Amino acid sequence: MSFYKTNTILSVLLLTTSLSNQALSQTIPVSAESVADEDVIIVTGKYLANEKFSAMKTKTPLIDVPQSLSVVSSEQIESQAFLDMGDILRYMPGTSIGQGEGHRDQITIRGQNTTADFFIDGLRDDVQYFRPLYNLEQVEILRGSNAMIFGRGGGGGVINRVTKSAKIDENFNSAQAGIDTFGAYNVNSDINVGVEDRFGFRLNAFYESLNNHRDEFDGERFAINPTFTAQFSPDTKVKISYEYVNDDRVVDRGVPSLNGVPLSGFDNTFFGDPDVNLTTFKAHIARGQIDHSFSDSLSFNATIQYADYDKLYQNLFPIGFDQNAGTASLDGYRDETARQNFISQANLVGQFDTAGLGHTLLVGAEYGDQDTGNNRRDSFFADSADDQISFIFSDPLVVPAVSFPVFNRDRQSDVKFLSFYAQDQIDIGEFVKVVAGIRYDRFDINVIDRIEANNGAADGNDGLLERVDEEISPRVGLIVKPQENVSVYASYSQSFLPRSGDQFLTLSLTNEALEPEKFKNYEIGVKFDVTDDLSITSSIFQLDRDSGTTVDPNDAGNLILIGSRTKGFELTANGQFTENWSVNAGYSYLDANERGRFDGTLSANRILSQVPKHMFSLWNQYEVTEDLGIGLGVTHQAQQFASISNAVALPAFTRVDMAVFYKVSDQVQVQLNVENLFDTDYFPAVHNDNNISTGEPLNARFTIRASF
Repeated sequence: MSFYKTNTILSVLLLTTSLSNQALSQTIPVSAESVADEDVIIVTGKYLANEKFSAMKTKTPLIDVPQSLSVVSSEQIESQAFLDMGDILRYMPGTSIGQGEGHRDQITIRGQNTTADFFIDGLRDDVQYFRPLYNLEQVEILRGSNAMIFGRGGGGGVINRVTKSAKIDENFNSAQAGIDTFGAYNVNSDINVGVEDRFGFRLNAFYESLNNHRDEFDGERFAINPTFTAQFSPDTKVKISYEYVNDDRVVDRGVPSLNGVPLSGFDNTFFGDPDVNLTTFKAHIARGQIDHSFSDSLSFNATIQYADYDKLYQNLFPIGFDQNAGTASLDGYRDETARQNFISQANLVGQFDTAGLGHTLLVGAEYGDQDTGNNRRDSFFADSADDQISFIFSDPLVVPAVSFPVFNRDRQSDVKFLSFYAQDQIDIGEFVKVVAGIRYDRFDINVIDRIEANNGAADGNDGLLERVDEEISPRVGLIVKPQENVSVYASYSQSFLPRSGDQFLTLSLTNEALEPEKFKNYEIGVKFDVTDDLSITSSIFQLDRDSGTTVDPNDAGNLILIGSRTKGFELTANGQFTENWSVNAGYSYLDANERGRFDGTLSANRILSQVPKHMFSLWNQYEVTEDLGIGLGVTHQAQQFASISNAVALPAFTRVDMAVFYKVSDQVQVQLNVENLFDTDYFPAVHNDNNISTGEPLNARFTIRASF
């Protein structure tokens, strides 16, 4: 570990210790009744508990968070047989899934497309891969810019995964296995051993064999996640975890477009070469956490994480289809990334009163060092002597010989970031709360472009690029509670994204001097806990992005600068309508447009890509008897454009899912999930005008779950 890293960590810990000593002299005791209430908060799962290192970092009831958000529990993940982030987001308002070029999670939240705005237990998880769900307590989707809590990025929102940890006072074992119509299957296990209410060991593991309706697609992935918990005293808990993830699969980038819509009639046809289109991913993630309570009203937590990621993908992908000539056109490349992330974070949370006002104060600091090596090799087709080729279409395709001999990118980047933040939730009487926070970020990036360095500096570019950004990100919210179970809020928040992009690959001489992109979110909302088990929320918002970047529709290798504005409305209802009937419903209306683009003197703003104007989802689950349950769900997406060109549109679609659950015994449960019940032909995700994913036809998945 470098001297700079060590000193920064010590500084963070010394700062928070100093603040804790000051806060101790100002805090007041919390009553036993308040402590009991906090215990209820954790058990019900209606709150983002600090002990779980949730995204909010404080024990704040969801009804008091001035922001639109959704929480997906592990129970919902199991009941709907979700296997990846795309499954979850299909049932989330305001969010849509991207194709991710067939090798990564990619999402659009409130019109902002990202591959990096993912967190795990509150820490940045920004490498490109498909995140498994086998070891999660819950998934938190927070919508709206908020760098105050998360730092850079997160312009439209973020996704935080909360992982399972070892329990010190429980012993349990469970396992499940599932298989679907296409022959894809998965198995996973969850084992926990508690020792004398002081120590706990937990092991989560899974394996998945991949398959679907697409010709040539297959693969496998597996992961293992041991965790250890030690309760050294009633006030001090330490958690240690390690995770290994391995993912190998065929890279599938879907079908091209024809006449402004996805190519129809070839939903299964693979536009690539299964011997060429592949990706491998390996990750080692180690984390240590400490949680300490100085008193009933003051707590401290700190986390250190080191992660090593190794990613390779190479692919051929469609760039056009000529029906008259009977030809298909392909392009391709090979990309390798190695990244090492070191991240440390410390938070101090205190509750106290001053001058008749209640305060929940969060003070924290974060340091990160991210080293990334990335190179890309362009494809070369011998028959065309070029990186692209057009050839006679057949099904399956007979792809001409291809190689990847030429580097067109070879970069090494080192990113260091240091952040300090503070937020106060002020209770003004019983009916009004004010949340105000501010964050300072220093983002320091150094890039070595080896290709430019080898070419020499005669062209004005020596291959050495660097940029330092220092940003202040505010957040303020006003919450009015006419009664305990109703809140009306208004909020304003900001975020920023450095010019190196979310994967540190786009810094160049052209944009090295440019200020970071800025995001501003204005939001008004209402939250209503109808009962202890049923909540309804709604919000209207405006999200502005200044000087954003998107892929140039005329040259996929370049980025263009645009501004954008997304206006929208979101409505969700979650919980138990009756003792036997639970519902998870959401609707969003998004009006997302480019800003500041002109064609001559005329405004020529376009609609943002991958943003359906209307999205609706509903999942019902009904317990017919103590042993038998049924589920019925529907998702709808309006038309969306494949890219900012607005030249290709994905048609609107509605998909229906269902499930049947049966409890064989207290230890064994079985369920059958049927996806796309009416065999709808649809296109759920896209990467650009000619990389369009086709939806799976009718598919059934059988799962058996056992506990011991």
